[in-house]
Amino acid sequence: MNTEIVESFSQMVREKSIDKDVLAGIIEEIFGLLVRKKYGPDAKYDVVFNTDKGDIEIFLEREIVDTVIDPNIQVGIDEVERRGNEDELEVGEMFVEKLNLESFGRRLINLARQSLNQKIRELEKDVIYNEYSDMLGEIVVGDIYQVRKNDILVNHNKNELLLPRNEQLPREKYRKGETIRAIVKEVRKTPNGPVIVISRADNVFLQRLFEIEIPEIYDGVIDIRGIAREPGERAKVAVESQDNRIDAVGACVGMKGVRIHAIVRELNNENIDVINYSDDPAVYIQRALSPAKLKSIDVDEKDRKCTVVADSDQVSLVVGRSGVNIRLAMKLTGFDIEVLREEKAFEDYEEDIELFDLKEEIGPDVYEILINHGFDTALEVLTAKPDKLEEITELSQEDLNKIIEILKGQFEEEE
Repeated sequence: MNTEIVESFSQMVREKSIDKDVLAGIIEEIFGLLVRKKYGPDAKYDVVFNTDKGDIEIFLEREIVDTVIDPNIQVGIDEVERRGNEDELEVGEMFVEKLNLESFGRRLINLARQSLNQKIRELEKDVIYNEYSDMLGEIVVGDIYQVRKNDILVNHNKNELLLPRNEQLPREKYRKGETIRAIVKEVRKTPNGPVIVISRADNVFLQRLFEIEIPEIYDGVIDIRGIAREPGERAKVAVESQDNRIDAVGACVGMKGVRIHAIVRELNNENIDVINYSDDPAVYIQRALSPAKLKSIDVDEKDRKCTVVADSDQVSLVVGRSGVNIRLAMKLTGFDIEVLREEKAFEDYEEDIELFDLKEEIGPDVYEILINHGFDTALEVLTAKPDKLEEITELSQEDLNKIIEILKGQFEEEE
């Protein structure tokens, strides 16, 4: 058993990077338990564990007396003399003897073996916990070895990592044996050992990818000032250059988009908008809402609210599909954004519509009346002055209002 223990401990030192002093402490604790079990809680002993020699030695100390009352802590002078000790010891001095493991008996040795195995398992758990706690927020690369209903199990350096459903990218397919990259998001202790949770949906994962693909960010020339993300759908990243000669957005996108495309591919084609950060809230919000063009911005910095006005044809861009653009802008800037629609003036429309093409919508009779009063197109009616429309005596004000609504509807459909 002596040799087996030393060999197994030496293997742990090599494979698990466990401190030798810690291991020696465990050895001393386990074999101290053995001594106390056999010789009682008051026994005096010393355990020496020499990893270099591959040896464990146990020494028991007992007081030399004339009459032995407690053999666990005392030894008779006649027994000491009978053993032929080289040193001339006297009553009152301590007699030290080396104990053989076999002398403890099979039951105690098995108890020591079980305790030792348990301590080793606990130590391994602590080593894994500490190792991954130091890696929080860092990218790990592992192999998928089990795909379950709600989570994925990943093998990393012979350790099991957990990728839960809420940390996966939506619509991303995972297959056994594939290599996967993710960040270490959480490490928690459980009775069954540490649970290492990894994530591909966390903002930090996107940040680490930027650091890998864009040297200027890794070197600190460009700072990431904010990230807002709906994993698998879209993300907005605000960047700022510390060097006036370097365009932060251009550096992140790369020549022909090669840098940003590498990140997009890793994230299963997640759309990424890179914008320049600004200390001016109005400018920052305007950039965050790109590609939409805004007419005006009213910012309330105290209550962190903002009202933006946009042409009717830009509102859909401001909001984005399913509201994703404005949600990300609010996450990125920290402002609650309200959008107001400004109707486009009819004079601003470049294309007009002939009334003849709307004959069916407004009716043949109305069409003839408008033509007879000199109106040939829809915009001519919509931009006409009130006194000009009042000359159309054949139509009531209610009729004119209905006609105007019909004509307006044609331009809104075009938008």
